[in-house]
Amino acid sequence: MAEVLTHKVVLDESEMPTRWYNIIPDLPSPPPPALHPGTLQPAGPEDFAPLFPMDLILQEVTTERFVDIPEEVQDVYRLWRPSPLYRAHRLEKALGTPARIYYKYEGVSPAGSHKPNTAVPQAYYNAKAGVRKLTTETGAGQWGTALAFACAQFGLECEVWQVGASYDAKPYRRIMIETFGGTVHRSPSELTKAGRDILAASGPDHPGSLGIAISEAVEIAAQHDDIRYALGSVLNHVLLHQTIIGEEALLQFAKLGEAPDVIVGCTGGGSNFGGLTFPFLREKMAGKMSPTIRAVEPASCPSLTRGVYAYDFGDTAGMTPLMKMHTLGHDFVPDPIHAGGLRYHGMSPLLSHIYELGLIEALAVPQSECFATAVQFARTEGILPAPEPTHAIAACVREALACKESGEEKVILTALCGHGHLDLAAYDAYLSGRMTDEDVTDERFAESISHIPVVPA
Repeated sequence: MAEVLTHKVVLDESEMPTRWYNIIPDLPSPPPPALHPGTLQPAGPEDFAPLFPMDLILQEVTTERFVDIPEEVQDVYRLWRPSPLYRAHRLEKALGTPARIYYKYEGVSPAGSHKPNTAVPQAYYNAKAGVRKLTTETGAGQWGTALAFACAQFGLECEVWQVGASYDAKPYRRIMIETFGGTVHRSPSELTKAGRDILAASGPDHPGSLGIAISEAVEIAAQHDDIRYALGSVLNHVLLHQTIIGEEALLQFAKLGEAPDVIVGCTGGGSNFGGLTFPFLREKMAGKMSPTIRAVEPASCPSLTRGVYAYDFGDTAGMTPLMKMHTLGHDFVPDPIHAGGLRYHGMSPLLSHIYELGLIEALAVPQSECFATAVQFARTEGILPAPEPTHAIAACVREALACKESGEEKVILTALCGHGHLDLAAYDAYLSGRMTDEDVTDERFAESISHIPVVPA
């Protein structure tokens, strides 16, 4: 009789973690503070108050190792959480690898990605503070979808600036945002000074970037007392909320009696990667396991592997505090690759600090390799990945093939942070042979890096 394989580990709702994990107290040194761009002094709560409610500001700077998840947030989480941990038996067989591959699948959420993990608490805390509307940016549309859904749960309005290249390529994501109750604008837009300035200089077909869309959303929020801004990645409180992914995965691996040897995740701003890896990194720093932890970014927007570690603005127009991070320069506009959620000039300051401490590795992968492995994944595992996690899948396949050569039976964990059901144009481009890989020159990076603000040491 054939062996009955276990394909997934599913936790009961009663086993869902009730606390988020803050990695900062466990690090050898704290990350550098954000700076006020005018005074170059550490930014205080008053500098963030025009954009965020006090509960989120306090989470941004907390030194507590764990933060309780409010009951109201837990109740919404249970619509889809805990999310499943899958064993990729069929992919392993197709690769002929002795490695054991696992993936934590966040595509089961209402938005189809990991983004509601932070959208829901952000909407909750803003509603608690009496906010009427949230503004935000979105790349591929996953974050905008998540925030529109979250706002609907707590009676808030939601206004989204979507990066132009993704707005044009993914109309169904816009429709999904609107179905959840959000309003969507193509960025850059005529609705803000930041958008108008860019359109005046470059014309109406500008592809946009996350940095530009952030500038537009921040500009509107800063002008109104009853409007606040919500960010889908990069900041500490966002990565904090996402740690429910890794906390669940730890419980699931305990049920299996396994521990990962290698953990890989895609990185744009860093929230999905941090959410999966930070709880495992805690266990590693405590000497309880020893996984290699690897961040994977697009070759056309490689902030960790080819950027500089410096203070820079989080947006294109220079409206945010200065944050020390790996950056390609705040006015760098990546080519319109299909992984719109990874087209960000910078990286989470916390993740950048952890990279500088040598606690994680990083590599960049071209999108054609990513989609080749994504198609193989879809044909074996039956899930069509979003373009963003195809980068992690590509790195996972590289590791599995290396195990095939060495004979090592490594346990590999990756984050499948969303499905690609609304990204079929990207798959069409790959399958029809129209997808290309951009070779970004050092000269192009040098131009934008030269505009990074000078901050005395």
